[in-house]
Amino acid sequence: MAKTKKLEEVKVENVLLIDEDQIDNFINERMILSTNFSNSVVVKNSALDALAYLKKLTESKATMPEIIFLDLNMPVMDGFGFLDELAKLPAVLEAIQPKTKIIVLSSSISPLDIDRASANALVYKYFNKPLTEKYLNAINL
Repeated sequence: MAKTKKLEEVKVENVLLIDEDQIDNFINERMILSTNFSNSVVVKNSALDALAYLKKLTESKATMPEIIFLDLNMPVMDGFGFLDELAKLPAVLEAIQPKTKIIVLSSSISPLDIDRASANALVYKYFNKPLTEKYLNAINL
């Protein structure tokens, strides 16, 4: 495995990682922390938990994540469902925009998924799993 290079300073204060896969979460969280991209990663194992978390942050006027990494393929509510529901929450949208960037991080290489996600106004970028240092460096803040 290639050696990761630490950034000189933390790039973002906090990250929200939404994915039901524990192994993917472990790998992606380690990449974020080991490169010094962020020193705070909150992991939510479902889109519903993530929406509840964002609502709670909004209600308490707490700091929102600067980056949300969103998986597409999750049970109960997939990543597209998360984006649809988020669009129906004006208070949360107001709290996260324009600073928070939503990045789809998916194992799907389907052109339909990539095009659909990329066409969504809430989505900043689409990356294929696993998260890499190259991807982290491609995020402009």
